[in-house]
This record gives sequence, C-alpha cells and structure tokens, in this order.
Amino acid sequence: MADIFREIEEEVRRDKAAELWKKYGWVVTTLAVLIVLAVGGWQFWQHQQQEAAAAVGARLEAALKSSRDGDRAQAETILKDLAGSAPAGYREIARFRLASETAKADPAAGATAFDAIANDGSIDPLYRDLARLRAGILRVDLVSYEEVKKALEPLAVPQGAWRHSAREFLGVSALKANDFDAAGRWFDAIVTDPATSAAERQRAELYLALVRGGPVTVKP
Repeated sequence: MADIFREIEEEVRRDKAAELWKKYGWVVTTLAVLIVLAVGGWQFWQHQQQEAAAAVGARLEAALKSSRDGDRAQAETILKDLAGSAPAGYREIARFRLASETAKADPAAGATAFDAIANDGSIDPLYRDLARLRAGILRVDLVSYEEVKKALEPLAVPQGAWRHSAREFLGVSALKANDFDAAGRWFDAIVTDPATSAAERQRAELYLALVRGGPVTVKP
C-alpha cells in the first residue's frame, strides 16, 4: 500500500510540474535567453573596451616616442587629440604629458597648462594637487619666492601627498632668494619627516649643507 501511495503522489507531482511548465515555461525560456544575451553582450562590451584601451595606449606610446625622438610637434598633435577624445584616465595622462611638452619650449605656458588641470573639478583632487605642484615647480625660476610659497605651501602640510616635493622646491626657491632661514626650515621639514625616502632625505641634507654655509660673498 505504501508503494501505491508513493506512486500516486509522484504522478500528482509530475502532473503539477507539467501544468506549471505549460503555463510558465515561456517565462523560464525567455529568462534563459535574456541571460545568455546579457552575458554575450557584456563579454562583447568588455572586448570592445579592451581593444579601445589598447588602441589609446598605443597612441600614447607613439606620442612618448615622438617626444623622446625630439619630434615635439608630432607628440603634441597626438596628445592634443587624446586629451580631447580619450577615455577618462588616459585623457588625464595625455593632458599631463601635453603640459610637460609645452613646458619644454615655454615653462610659463607649461605652468599655465598645469593650472588648467589643477582647476578642473572633474579630476581627482590628488591629481589636481599634482598639477599644482608641477606648475609651482616650473615657476621656481620664473617668479619670486613669495609667489612660489603662495602656490606650494598648501601642498607642504604634514599630511599632504606631495609634501616632500613641495617642501624641496620651496626650499630651493628660498635659497634662490637668499632667504636662508626659510630654506633651512623647509629642508629641515623634509629631513625630520619619518615618511621621507632615503633619496629625498639625502638631497635635503645636501641642501642644508648649503644653507649652513650661508650666502656666498665675492671679494673685489
């Protein structure tokens, strides 16, 4: 008797399953087709993205090669196009490289190009600060220490990502202005910072040796 009841129960389940499939089977089939199409579409999109990134990367490498070969005009032509049309990330790299190329011929124009990047609110603040640093460094030989200080001092704060370079060039600018007290303070800040790399600390110590030597006087 138990076997008979079990067979009847299984037959009822099969009948219910068949009825449900007949009623909702098209939904399951449609969902399966949609999943297959979605996976295929996602893989195709990823492939397209990878190909586009490879093409942009190749063009960026061509620009860098042109720069190394001394063909600045060709490098700038490629970089200008990438700065306007490349995907995010590559576009910012192209803008930084273009500003660097501009600075080779005209440091003031290069600093202005970095200013434009620094003032672009769509760019990550970390890289905007890097652009401010690059602009400030270019101006060390162009403007007074006070102007360099105004530009770079906000980057020289204890938690600043670019503080080591900002302090170094603030110190260099102060040295150029014969402000040995200010130069000493900036170089000391580098030496005493636990996060300073060995190379940066060594450079700062060399600068401090110049500071301790004081101004050079030439006797007639």
